[in-house]
Amino acid sequence: MPMHEALRTVLGGCRDPLVAVSGGVDSLTLASFAHRTLGGVRMAHAVSPAVPQAATARVRALAGDQGWHLSVVEAGEFSDARYLANPVNRCFYCKTNLYERLAGLGGGGTVLSGANLDDLGDYRPGLAAAADHGVRHPFIEAGMDKAAVRALARALGLGEVAELPASPCLSSRVETGLPITPASLALVERVEGWLAAEHGAAVVRCRVRPGGLEIELGETDLARIGGDALAAALRRAHPAAAGMDIRVSPYRRGSAFVGDKRVVRP
Repeated sequence: MPMHEALRTVLGGCRDPLVAVSGGVDSLTLASFAHRTLGGVRMAHAVSPAVPQAATARVRALAGDQGWHLSVVEAGEFSDARYLANPVNRCFYCKTNLYERLAGLGGGGTVLSGANLDDLGDYRPGLAAAADHGVRHPFIEAGMDKAAVRALARALGLGEVAELPASPCLSSRVETGLPITPASLALVERVEGWLAAEHGAAVVRCRVRPGGLEIELGETDLARIGGDALAAALRRAHPAAAGMDIRVSPYRRGSAFVGDKRVVRP
């Protein structure tokens, strides 16, 4: 069975679905396909200091264009001290708070996530939270990986959505064990936005490290933009970073995750 037909079959078996839409390519593609396939599907987007404003704007724009029934809710993880402590399994508490809120919207229906097969190869505590709350992952059930999701996005005519780079939540930039604070996430978002807008950085992460920041850039951008001069310009542009140690280095996927830090037990 072709993957798109398999996905259609999976969705057809979901009772009163509610799609959790983060603003990335996976969830936006799932929401668009579900809307066109089933019609009248409900979508929910959660906002918090960890969600980039650009992601929320993207969700609202696509919802308006396609006529989704969209609910925007508070994610709620910033009221959870276990999440704020930023342990190895921080994502478990993020998703637990999210799915508890979506259950209130769902009225007993099925919450759907945009996880795909590639996500199964990483450490994903959020998948454990999903299992605890009966969340289904249609792309995984249909045997679709990230490449297949992007191909579906192109087939749906989603344009730039199909090419969106991976962009985990802003809390993923904070080194494991350092506390999560709204102020640090706001700085991360401003710095990354500044690097993209003012310096044309295509791949950029602003990592929060003990005592300072580490700016990670793709190889091409790192060679073009440079290191010391960039750190000095960043301090001038963002007073909150003026007294910080700032390093510039090559991009390393998931480098803020430190696996030997403590796990908070559910």
